[in-house]
Amino acid sequence: MELVTIIGLMAGFLTTISFLPQVIKTWRSRSAKDLSLSMFLSFCIGVFLWLIYGILLGDVPIIISNTVTLILAGTILFFKVKYK
Repeated sequence: MELVTIIGLMAGFLTTISFLPQVIKTWRSRSAKDLSLSMFLSFCIGVFLWLIYGILLGDVPIIISNTVTLILAGTILFFKVKYK
């Protein structure tokens, strides 16, 4: 595996996993009142576009990290709508 791919995978992992504590906190507390709906909505759209970009380029680190990020951020967005 090339160094650039390893760096991309590490960067994607670290930035993606940063959403996990918020998902867990929101799920446990059943509250998303302090989270911005417009921020998470625009973020999810942006991540979706990054995912499409990665697919078009065939770039594995971009595809993997944005898929997982979209799942985590989408979960937070779902909780925001559900627990409002």
